[in-house]
Amino acid sequence: MNFEKARFNMVEQQIRPWEVLDQDVLDLLMTVKREEFVPAAYRDLAFTEVEIPIGCGQVMLKPVIEGKVLQALRLAKSDSVLEIGTGSGYFAALLAARTEWVRTLESEPELVKLASANLARNGVENVVVVQGDGIGGWAERAPYDVIVVSGGLPFVPQALLEQLKVGGRLFAFVGEAPVMKARLITCESEGRFRTEDIFETVVPMLKNAPQRDSFSF
Repeated sequence: MNFEKARFNMVEQQIRPWEVLDQDVLDLLMTVKREEFVPAAYRDLAFTEVEIPIGCGQVMLKPVIEGKVLQALRLAKSDSVLEIGTGSGYFAALLAARTEWVRTLESEPELVKLASANLARNGVENVVVVQGDGIGGWAERAPYDVIVVSGGLPFVPQALLEQLKVGGRLFAFVGEAPVMKARLITCESEGRFRTEDIFETVVPMLKNAPQRDSFSF
């Protein structure tokens, strides 16, 4: 398979038509080799519009969604990043290529090993993979310029909002199937947030996602 041609086609035929027009983002998707983070059995599907299984019941997000998220975040080289849901490590590698450092939390030990190996093999040195449930964020290195939640949430936990710097951006997929909001939340000042829904989609729910309190009458 000609991976370079497939990568070019992914960018030009899938991602750009979905209004991902930021050239830095398109260049990034051409540079970071997606096939290196895909299980060998699915490598020929690395550039298709499917959610690729990576084990533990988890999947990689579709390329168009990855592109939309990257464009919305407006990453800067000085940014500190927290990612929740490491998966194969591919999105962490994308984030790391445009920011100062990334801490990424993954609850599945098997995926921690997979992502760590993938990142090391591809020379990504400014990402640390941490095993743990990321729902409450990771206060140890807070506050962050960017927080990305790579799976679905019924709502954004307050603990994550509290770990954003002023001017920081949080991206999450909020709601439940069949429709979720791809939501960008910006911290405008201490305790004050601006919310923008960028597009609608559906992604797998984050493992251990918090549940809204239910009341019986």
